[in-house]
Amino acid sequence: MTDHLTLTTTHTDGPLAVLDVGGEIDIQTAPALREEALALIAQGHPHLILDLTGVTFCDSSGFNALIGIMRCATAAHGSLTLAAVPDRLLRMLDLTGLSAIMPSYPNTETAMNSHSASTPEPA
Repeated sequence: MTDHLTLTTTHTDGPLAVLDVGGEIDIQTAPALREEALALIAQGHPHLILDLTGVTFCDSSGFNALIGIMRCATAAHGSLTLAAVPDRLLRMLDLTGLSAIMPSYPNTETAMNSHSASTPEPA
């Protein structure tokens, strides 16, 4: 049984939204993450920051959800940025090459500052 996935929108400002994600992202919970993120895009927030501080596990279903969210954000002329990525997940993003297309920052504040500078540089 997986940990309960928690999704909390903590910031919305124009085209930018921050979604805090906690728990496990796996085959059972990844659809909820994708659905929540796509709803934010549909509500006019195509630039998403996912704060992954509380993520304890992410499998290939989670990676697929992240890719799908990124594609939808890009199609809406937006972006997907990750914040506070746990070390284990960051290593997996590096190994799979996803870190090259999904910028990540040590915390949400840094990610938001990079977005407002409109020239994000991954940390």
